[in-house]
Amino acid sequence: MTRITAADVRKVAQLSRLELPEAKIATYTGQLERILDYVAQLEQVDTEGVPPTTRAVEVVNVTRADAVETTPVREELLNLAPQREGDFFRVPKILGA
Repeated sequence: MTRITAADVRKVAQLSRLELPEAKIATYTGQLERILDYVAQLEQVDTEGVPPTTRAVEVVNVTRADAVETTPVREELLNLAPQREGDFFRVPKILGA
């Protein structure tokens, strides 16, 4: 006895707004049945005491601490600007006051 029927596949396709060719309904029915069988196997695994995770291997973001450092080319870069005002680039005003 299968748990997934062709009518179930058609209903899910309709709810998902998918157009499935009638010739593929039997294929998808079998595939969904195998997926559910696999999930049933997974449900039998003893997970008592295993903490929930979001991935198989824990990922740690390796970053360095932020530190302010002066750059030796700061003045060179500021001097490349079309207009400079002290330690800043001067740009045309684009918003009305």
